[in-house]
Amino acid sequence: MKAKSLTAQLKKASVASAETVAERLIALRADRALSQARLAELAGVDRKTINRIENGHFSPSLDTLTRLSVVLKCRLSELVEAKRTKR
Repeated sequence: MKAKSLTAQLKKASVASAETVAERLIALRADRALSQARLAELAGVDRKTINRIENGHFSPSLDTLTRLSVVLKCRLSELVEAKRTKR
């Protein structure tokens, strides 16, 4: 595999992952009627971090994802896996 091709694939996968986490975090936070500030406070992270994740500008660490999943009372997989559509 050529380096350019691999680099493009990695970039595409990274963007897709960030979009998935952003979409899932927004939906889960809304379902629980939590503001960004309240979620951040409960999870022990900065509000700007939540904002950056939701806008796809930041890739959260496993620790941050774990904190968010605990506060949102969901499995970690619910934050990182795209919702499957019924066929």
